[in-house]
Amino acid sequence: MTHVHIDRDDAIGTITLDRRERFNSLDVQTAQDLRRAGLQLARDPATRVVIVRGLPEMFCSGADLKFIHAGGDEGDLEYLTNRSEPQRPGYGDTFKQILEYIHSTISEIRRAPKPFIAAVDGVAAAGGFGIAMACDLVVASSRASFEWAYAKTALTGAESATFFLPRLIGLRRSMELAFLNPRLTADRALEYGLVTAVSPVETFDDEVRRIANAIAAGPAHSFAVAKELLNQAAGMDRLDDHLDRELEELTRAADGAEVAEGIAAFFEKRAPRYA
Repeated sequence: MTHVHIDRDDAIGTITLDRRERFNSLDVQTAQDLRRAGLQLARDPATRVVIVRGLPEMFCSGADLKFIHAGGDEGDLEYLTNRSEPQRPGYGDTFKQILEYIHSTISEIRRAPKPFIAAVDGVAAAGGFGIAMACDLVVASSRASFEWAYAKTALTGAESATFFLPRLIGLRRSMELAFLNPRLTADRALEYGLVTAVSPVETFDDEVRRIANAIAAGPAHSFAVAKELLNQAAGMDRLDDHLDRELEELTRAADGAEVAEGIAAFFEKRAPRYA
């Protein structure tokens, strides 16, 4: 796997996104590799806790807009879409081919009988934001930031963001993030309830490791059952249906004029002009 690395240290597994040249964004190959890594560690009985992280100063910026703007991966599109039908205008199919894998990863994180820790050092935006929110714990460095970001290109939200936000921070603040898109500092995200803990940059890695060690040394069966019960109480049985709805709505929006204008404005480095 080129841009996703798996490390195992005793009972702790670590997934690292490593695509610095594209701000740790996910093209199809990287999204596939992330899913593969998530499956391996989620189902490895020797792994008792999993850390998901990016590079220093960089967590994940979501789906790779440059890859999407260029038309995606034609070979991958062959089996994700019905090529017997006329090709749709817009970016829906190319978003779909990435989100299929990201959504599968998120579903696996929630089903896994072990805790997942998002270690966020730098920006977690759009899909990166959603991946972090889907983890059981989120540890942020003091230079981390969190951003909804979808509205910048007229997207409707995906990667579990619209599912987890109301559960984590309530409806009113969720609406604030969706409509006003503030970039939250780590301390602000802690105040909102989006993260578990904030650590100074100098001790961030040690703090993530301390928390992972504490979980790895704990009662694995007890933690697995507690996660299952908490998931049930939070309505996680609805997650997969909601991910399907997110994918449906985002791909529909991505074929429309607003997203076309939003992505054009993004690459032209100007403010979008919506009718």
